[in-house]
Amino acid sequence: MTVEFYGIPRQRAGRAQLAVSAGTGAAALAQVAEACPDLGPLVTPDGRLAPLYLLSVDGERFVADLAEPLPPGTRLLLLSADAGG
Repeated sequence: MTVEFYGIPRQRAGRAQLAVSAGTGAAALAQVAEACPDLGPLVTPDGRLAPLYLLSVDGERFVADLAEPLPPGTRLLLLSADAGG
C-alpha cells in the first residue's frame, strides 16, 4: 500500500509518498505517523481521522471507517481538510 501526500500534508511530511505494509487505513496512518512525525496526530483518541485531514482510497472515495479492510496495492491519498477559495 502507498500513502500519497498532497498540499500541506506533503509539506509537513517532507515527501510525496510512503510505502507501508498495512491492511487498514488505521494501520497505514500509524506507520505514517511514525515515519512523518511533523504531520502531528493523524487519528483522534476515538479512532477517527483527525479533522485536519481527509483520506481518499485510490482518489475515488473518502474513507469513512479507518478499520475498513483495504486490499494490497491500494493508494491512500492524505489531503488537507482546509477549504480553499
